[in-house]
Amino acid sequence: MTRVNLAIIGGGLVGASLALALQAGAKARGWKILLIEPFAPGDSFQPSYDARSSALSFGTRQIYEQLGVWQTLSPRAEPIRQIHVSDRGRFGATRLDASEEGVPALGYVVENAWLGQCLWQSLDRDVVSWRCPAEVKAMQPIEGGYRLQLDDDTSLECDLAVLADGGRSGLREQLGIHVRRRPYDQSALIANISPGEAHAGQAFERFTEQGPMALLPLPENRCALVWTRQGMDAKRLAEIDERSFLRELQDVFGYRLGALRQVGVRHLYPLALVEAEEQVRPHLVVLGNAAHSLHPIAGQGFNLSLRDVQTLAEGLLAGPAQPGDLATLQVYHQRQRLDQALTIGFSDQVTRVFGSGQPLLAAGRNLGLLGLDLLPPAKRWFARQAMGLGTRPDLRGRA
Repeated sequence: MTRVNLAIIGGGLVGASLALALQAGAKARGWKILLIEPFAPGDSFQPSYDARSSALSFGTRQIYEQLGVWQTLSPRAEPIRQIHVSDRGRFGATRLDASEEGVPALGYVVENAWLGQCLWQSLDRDVVSWRCPAEVKAMQPIEGGYRLQLDDDTSLECDLAVLADGGRSGLREQLGIHVRRRPYDQSALIANISPGEAHAGQAFERFTEQGPMALLPLPENRCALVWTRQGMDAKRLAEIDERSFLRELQDVFGYRLGALRQVGVRHLYPLALVEAEEQVRPHLVVLGNAAHSLHPIAGQGFNLSLRDVQTLAEGLLAGPAQPGDLATLQVYHQRQRLDQALTIGFSDQVTRVFGSGQPLLAAGRNLGLLGLDLLPPAKRWFARQAMGLGTRPDLRGRA
């Protein structure tokens, strides 16, 4: 039976990033890494108006620089040079500026297909192999590892299984790993927008009584929209005609980018904060959205997962010759516990406080936004959270 040192179940952005972070050290140790992914990556990047995208923090750029992929990735990474945070109908607002923080950009917005292509092409095929398209149907703990049963009726064994198959992981449930789930009673409407004026690297976070929204800069002067609304209202917005949709969006967002001209395909995602109650077991790690799935409005989810990836890779390469040792995995989880708690707490509180229509909370957040502009230390703290640097002293905020 085939046996590998590491089997990464899920070859998406998190799984591929882990393989990349491990491959140089794995080659030196003679490890073999297998990525198992149900959807085959494309042979080439195909630009699309409707491409889904991710917001990468400045800290994520630093990690990808260390992994040697940023130079390849950067030509289609649209820099966020300013973030404008406002509360609809109130005076409270604050602006974060990359130049004030001493960085070239507060973050970057990258199409997922491009990010995936850059990661996959950077993998060393002598160390990292693929089973794709393939899906793990069952996992069984065995002495010194796991046995994986694939959907083509083949099996393989591994010293360490990394579960990175997303927030709706069926394998997580199969293994009896419980989750804490806190629904937001909201859905995120995701779409790309063409504004009438140049976005000039500006990102907008806008809070309303119906829920928060974000508009992020993309290449070709597009913007990525994340609009959070109550379930039935979100469904209505997803189904109305383009002209009516743009009219409602314009009314909420205003004319900071001129008249909104085009909207692409609209997608809806029900929102909840989901945390796995176990992230490590002997010979098993739960990673990415399978470990923690956050509200998208604060843009922290993938960036936190990448910091998990970096810490896990460092721990594995400093650990025993055979990966999967529980003590090593527990050290990893302990190192990331504070980062996860602070990032999840920050994301959750921003969502709950700024998404509420209660008068007292609305007045408080209005004063809070005014206070950020008046108190440089508070503004600096908020900016570091946005840049993914607030919980990691090893990532520096100044380039």
